[in-house]
Amino acid sequence: MPKKQIPIDAIVDLRRRLDQLPPRSPSRRVLVQEIAQLYGISEDTVYRTLRERNIVRSVRRIDCDVPRVIPKAGLERYCEIIAAIKIRTSNRKGRHLSTVQAIRLLEEDGINTPDGHVIVPAGLLKATTVNRYLKKWGYDRDTLLRQPPAVRFQAEYSNQCWHFDLSPSDLKHVKSPAWIEPGRGHPLLMLYSVVDDRSGVSYQEYHGVYGEDVEAALRFMFAAMSPKSNEDLPFQGIPQMLYMDNGPITRSLVFQKVMEYLGIEVRTHLPAGKDGRRVTARSKGKVERPFRTVKEMHETLYHLHEPETEAEANTWLMQFLLHYNSRPHRSEPHTRIEDWLGNLPTQGIRQMCNWERFCTFARSPERRKVGIDARVTVEGVAYEVEPDLAGETVVLWWGLFDNELYVEHGERRYGPFLPVDGPIPLHRYRSFKKTRTQKRADRIESLAKQLSLPSSAIGTLDIPSLTKNTTSLKAQPFIDPNPFQELTFSTVIAAKLAIAEYLSRPLAKLTSEQMAYIDAVLLSTLNKQEVMKQIRDFFNPLSGTSHVE
Repeated sequence: MPKKQIPIDAIVDLRRRLDQLPPRSPSRRVLVQEIAQLYGISEDTVYRTLRERNIVRSVRRIDCDVPRVIPKAGLERYCEIIAAIKIRTSNRKGRHLSTVQAIRLLEEDGINTPDGHVIVPAGLLKATTVNRYLKKWGYDRDTLLRQPPAVRFQAEYSNQCWHFDLSPSDLKHVKSPAWIEPGRGHPLLMLYSVVDDRSGVSYQEYHGVYGEDVEAALRFMFAAMSPKSNEDLPFQGIPQMLYMDNGPITRSLVFQKVMEYLGIEVRTHLPAGKDGRRVTARSKGKVERPFRTVKEMHETLYHLHEPETEAEANTWLMQFLLHYNSRPHRSEPHTRIEDWLGNLPTQGIRQMCNWERFCTFARSPERRKVGIDARVTVEGVAYEVEPDLAGETVVLWWGLFDNELYVEHGERRYGPFLPVDGPIPLHRYRSFKKTRTQKRADRIESLAKQLSLPSSAIGTLDIPSLTKNTTSLKAQPFIDPNPFQELTFSTVIAAKLAIAEYLSRPLAKLTSEQMAYIDAVLLSTLNKQEVMKQIRDFFNPLSGTSHVE
């Protein structure tokens, strides 16, 4: 009759349970009695087995995972070469040379390596063996192409970093777009978005564009940085840094210049292949997630009620953004908008300038040659520039939002210059005033469009009523960069030339007293308005007399 034995795993588990009990604990004998009763042996046999200190031994061979045909170092070298062949022959879809074909290449022709020409004897390598050791030693494709770990970052305070991106709307286009370019069909309805890195507060707008339009991006950025008409969304201010992708907007010189004038640092993520095996834009989730939320929770309701215009779509979108920004923060025990208000910089937010001043920053450069009549023609409109620039090759700075033109030659900038003649530029003409019949027809047509599903069916989201913020936001005054010298004279000589042009006579013909006054004024300030006001008051006083002889 065979001797009854306790399995090794049961002895190991019993020893582990006994080690957790004190040496004099009565529970130790209870455990021994349970094991003895379970396997039908005596307690002495259990104690004797515990004293033997059985060691769990492996059931594998001693030479397990050790190559027996060729030495381990030689097989590992061949695996490295085969893995390198697969990486070198890979395309963007992941297709590469198979192990069988790589072995055939090494056997028939060999391959050149930094250590010399390598050729493998026929029949030495087997595909199954090579594949097994490729996986075991970490030379397989998945292991070699594994991306490095991602680094999560978060801004220390609000408006320190904004994420900016745009995405096509699932609505594609509205029925009545604001403008249509002839021959190109309806513009694509694009969703522009900025997200504060610290709080996660998002601001979005719809714009109908043909591709990634820089002008629409600048309009959106101005709206994002300016105070909002809705008091429940106090999100505003000029950020310190703007994180973007490497699209056409980022590469635009106009966009970069405007951000530079506003003191915004534009940073882009590394493109594919710049950081080894890391894919592009792994940190875009903070701006991509609001896109997905809007498209799944808000734009799906457009199947029930579709907006007619961009303005209507933006109005509905603003209501949803109030709901989105009132949701909890990703890690803090409060809402997103409360996190933005609670982590403002100690110096306060940087205020945004007005629209007229912003328009002077947005200018597109173009290299042109001035005619012999000191005129240049831009889009069919003639501009008369400085006479000294006749026949010179200059850089024209054409405004995206106005019809003023600045000219740059060498290190000097001239302007602004207004049109002197020619047709009115496209998209800048004034339409005729609507008649009473047209207004009545528009009113009836607007009423007919409203006889449909009411706007209340667009959604039943529970938008909590935010308490009115009584605390005033601490703000920093806007610092005007004045890139085109519109507010001050560049030099004292330029100021004297302007004074001479105003007086319609050379300054050399003035008296010493008049020249001393002019020098004193220019020594105190170069501001155009202050200088010309003091010159005007001195040479043309209210009494009607003039100091000019």
